Amino acid sequence: MEQSPKIVVDKMLEAFSAGDVEALLETVSEDTLWIYHGTQVIPKGEFKGKEGVRKFFTSILNGTEVLKFEAEQFIIQDNVVVILGNEHQRVKRSGKELKQKWVQIYTVKNNLITKMEEFATSEVVEQK
Repeated sequence: MEQSPKIVVDKMLEAFSAGDVEALLETVSEDTLWIYHGTQVIPKGEFKGKEGVRKFFTSILNGTEVLKFEAEQFIIQDNVVVILGNEHQRVKRSGKELKQKWVQIYTVKNNLITKMEEFATSEVVEQK
């Protein structure tokens, strides 16, 4: 049964919030492509297939403590879900805190995410 693209993306976001990479991988296609355009602080990257997505999320979860992750607005057209959001994270190694605003664009086909593209901007939070 075909699910709405938003339901598929919501499942992926729930798995990310729970830190469950295996459940997250169940929402992506074998040939999925994830493109992160990078920020002033975080380098760009391209991640192909389930193993690429695993690397993308494992890096985030192992390297940072996500203090806040908020999807603020969803825009849905056909099989595309666009999310505007923000996050606040602490880099585990340095203790540096970052805030980001981002736009994520998901393409969903056959109940799986086939592509994600993220555009973000980062700022270092001044710690007192």
